[in-house]
Amino acid sequence: MTFATTLPGLPEQFDAHPFMIVPDCNRDEKGAALRCAWILLSSMIKLRPDVVISTGALPGVIALAIGRVLGARTIWVDSVANAEEMSSSGRLARRFAHLWLSQWEHVAKASGAEYAGAVL
Repeated sequence: MTFATTLPGLPEQFDAHPFMIVPDCNRDEKGAALRCAWILLSSMIKLRPDVVISTGALPGVIALAIGRVLGARTIWVDSVANAEEMSSSGRLARRFAHLWLSQWEHVAKASGAEYAGAVL
């Protein structure tokens, strides 16, 4: 298992090893998204994950897309912070996720996602 985050210091705080730090990006930063994708692609080719799980934003969607192309099972768990509707990243992740989840039952029902409880 390898943990990936955009937040330096977070893996050490939770003793999450091994880990990798990937650059954060969003839909308005095309160059940052390409850089993030390149770093994830090169790392995931080496790691060859069997499963990719993300609760994150665009870097998580990119990881799911790459994982799917590499033959990994993919799981999206939309953030508990999105209590009213599926996030835009979550809607995009639907294309790449074998399992597409919301942590809010009413959001899952409205979006077509599955609900299996909340992580928090």
